[in-house]
Amino acid sequence: MTDLPGIQRRELAALVDDLDALAPERWRAATLCPEWDVEQVVAHLGAAATTTLPRWVLSVVGARFDADLHNRRRLADFRGADPAETLERFRAVGPIALPTRSSPAGLGELLVHAEDVRRPLGLRRAPDAEGLLAVAEFFAAKDFAVNSKTLVRGLALRADDADFRSGEGPEVRGPLLSLVMVMAGRRAHLADLTGNGVAELDGRLTPA
Repeated sequence: MTDLPGIQRRELAALVDDLDALAPERWRAATLCPEWDVEQVVAHLGAAATTTLPRWVLSVVGARFDADLHNRRRLADFRGADPAETLERFRAVGPIALPTRSSPAGLGELLVHAEDVRRPLGLRRAPDAEGLLAVAEFFAAKDFAVNSKTLVRGLALRADDADFRSGEGPEVRGPLLSLVMVMAGRRAHLADLTGNGVAELDGRLTPA
């Protein structure tokens, strides 16, 4: 059985190493999350890692099921007085366990947001292959947090660097990380993909 919490811990440590090396001004760089800079994405991840399921439910209800408001409130709670404090808080977090420790959802949240930060900054990392495959299979099978299953319905996803095949229809082929990112709604990674299904997928994606 895949050790998802263990993979998360390793991926968290790798992200902290990348963040440690950032010059102060790069914490204000844009990311693939509209309207969020690097510090805000990190604070969002930290909030997800330190929020229990009961508290998450209460927060969502308190925000009247407005996901954006919920995320802004939890981000603000976690964020430090400056990027250095935010990083120190983030350094201490453990794996994201929402909705459960055994779900790939938490690892998916971490891998997607880590790439949201890394790609605009020109940083590259190949995530844990077993963990990335578990996330890809989860995203293709379920709508959770992102409407990934709905987004790729009727398309054939094929990774050219991993044993991942999902769905039937017009083909979308490319690196597994890029397939995962596009399933999470990141248009920037469409450039990495090929196949006669790419134009259809492009049309389905919400403009950035």
